Amino acid sequence: MNLQIEKTALVLIDLQNGIIGRNSAPHSPEEIIERSRQLAQSFTEKGGFVVLVRVSFLDGKDSLNPTTDAPASAAMAFPDGWDVLVPELAEIKGTYTMTKRQWSAFHGTDLDLQLRRRGIDTIVLGGVSTGIGVDTTARDAFQLGYDQVFVEDIMGATDKTMHDYVCQTIFPRMGRIRSTAEVISSL
Repeated sequence: MNLQIEKTALVLIDLQNGIIGRNSAPHSPEEIIERSRQLAQSFTEKGGFVVLVRVSFLDGKDSLNPTTDAPASAAMAFPDGWDVLVPELAEIKGTYTMTKRQWSAFHGTDLDLQLRRRGIDTIVLGGVSTGIGVDTTARDAFQLGYDQVFVEDIMGATDKTMHDYVCQTIFPRMGRIRSTAEVISSL
């Protein structure tokens, strides 16, 4: 696999203080953060586009609130700083940071616009949670016609079963599964 850096973006989902520690199976938060940092550094050094996506809410009224069997996260009390990107990624120069208010990084944001204006047709995707933010973003990217590379070792979920199901069953139908080392060597 060879990736054209000028047509490829690295999109990292919800690697922020209040989420990364809760969603870390099968890879630890430390592994996910370090590998994500390595990928982001490789992309920016080669002139690639890196998008750091965080989820946050202004007052909770801006979050989705449909009737569900599981309680909505917006109803939870979030501690100060929960929506701040981890420092290992926030300090990388030349990245684009965006805020989403729901699971997908595409819905209600300018992500598609930013990618298309740059001529990007391929997304390298990772983050947490594998079966929520990453999966929902991937499904939207697929519907929008983007080629996708899923970096399995920079993703985590609430449990290994969820992570494995999405990586083994869903993602292969929408793109290619690779490791951090494989993506770095393909740039």
